Amino acid sequence: MVQRTLEVIMQGIEEGKEENGFRELALLTSRGRIEGHYYPSQTPQKQLGALWLGGAGGGWDTPARSLYPRLCRQLAAEGVASLRLRYRLPGNLDECTLDALSGLELLAGTAVTAAALAGHSFGGAVAIRAAAASPLARTVVTLATQSYGTDLAGSLAPRCSILLIHGTADSVVPAHSSDYVYRIAREPKRLVLLPDVGHGLDEAAGEIERLVHQWILEQLSTSLT
Repeated sequence: MVQRTLEVIMQGIEEGKEENGFRELALLTSRGRIEGHYYPSQTPQKQLGALWLGGAGGGWDTPARSLYPRLCRQLAAEGVASLRLRYRLPGNLDECTLDALSGLELLAGTAVTAAALAGHSFGGAVAIRAAAASPLARTVVTLATQSYGTDLAGSLAPRCSILLIHGTADSVVPAHSSDYVYRIAREPKRLVLLPDVGHGLDEAAGEIERLVHQWILEQLSTSLT
């Protein structure tokens, strides 16, 4: 159903101003306007991309002390184009998955052939569902993911790997949510539990930045061989 709907929703792209290493844009679809921040690859011949998804609250939220914009800039310098999206209907899992698939469609239109998806909390479920539906996906990174809506994690391998990161002091979404996803997923997979770290993951921002950065580069580079 998600893939069938995607075939008819893309109608165009509206570009805005460029600042802080990204270009503002909007995906114009039959279901509404999806706003994005696009960070172009500085070595586009690599044809790699990453999609960054926030939580149920929508907006431009990002975990781990502005992790998303920091990694978007770093990865762009290393040949990975990045796209951050603002959901049309935050909290609606089906519609947000369609938004994510539209984002992947945009990346594919820029010649990206392999992509990573990263999602925080609710966004973890969005990332898993979109990755399961898109052949472009090569790896998923979930950050303090919820368990609801993640059942398709078991269908990702072997095409798509998964890294799950969660704080053991998360009082919003308990760490056993990521443990559940890890158990139903198949290799390649990795689970990282961070002691004394809460839902926003701010306490381990530096460690998480290194983990996610290295994981995405390794997994996407593998897809080129």
